Amino acid sequence: MNWKQIAVPIAALVIFGIFWELLVWVNGWPNYKMASPSDLWPSFWKFRWLFLEYGWDTLWRTVAGLVLAVVLGVFLGMIMGLSRIMRDALYPLLVGFNAIPKATVVPIIALLFVGQHDMNTILIAFLISFFPIAVSVSIGLSTLEPEYRDILASLGASRFTIFWKIALPKTLPEFFGALKVAVTLAFIGTNLMEIVEPHGRGLGHLFDSGKISADYPLMFAVLIALALMGILLYYVVVAIEKVFAGWAERAPT
Repeated sequence: MNWKQIAVPIAALVIFGIFWELLVWVNGWPNYKMASPSDLWPSFWKFRWLFLEYGWDTLWRTVAGLVLAVVLGVFLGMIMGLSRIMRDALYPLLVGFNAIPKATVVPIIALLFVGQHDMNTILIAFLISFFPIAVSVSIGLSTLEPEYRDILASLGASRFTIFWKIALPKTLPEFFGALKVAVTLAFIGTNLMEIVEPHGRGLGHLFDSGKISADYPLMFAVLIALALMGILLYYVVVAIEKVFAGWAERAPT
């Protein structure tokens, strides 16, 4: 990673913050209507221990749901990618389930598993993020050129060898592309559950507390904290991608 890959995102965030501050200042909005970046640091500092505690609650449950989504998503993607019959059978079910607004699923999950707050939160993070992973793996495997299979099969390679040496590596770029999307979706699922099913934990609960007390700088501070955590997890995925699929990256221009 060169200095441009670090400096450019930081510069973009700084420019965004300046634009946000100027927008609030020019319109003369009070902080109970639109908090500005200068209003956020006092809230971060005032509730710093809650941000650390609740931020950890949100982060580990989001990561747990994401890991579960990767495991099941890759498994379903392999089934659909290697079998046309299973793809035709499962794809409509996955699309139909993904079309259901997850905000309507959250109360159902909360009622099914009353009191199981961690499991509920991890489950909704999983449900909202596994679809793009399954689809990307399925597409990557199903579009493998038949010439590769025929040549390797004629050389005596088994189906497992063809899958492990050719098909699986070919899906890695699509998989990591979908995983970057799934990271943000997992955070959405986690916070939906934390807000809809309040149980005193997570940044969603802190956001709800700010809403109840009309503390708008705190609410915006929670949103920024969630955004920063999402960016951090995104770059963790980017780093892993460079290790396992760096060969697919185009030369920078």
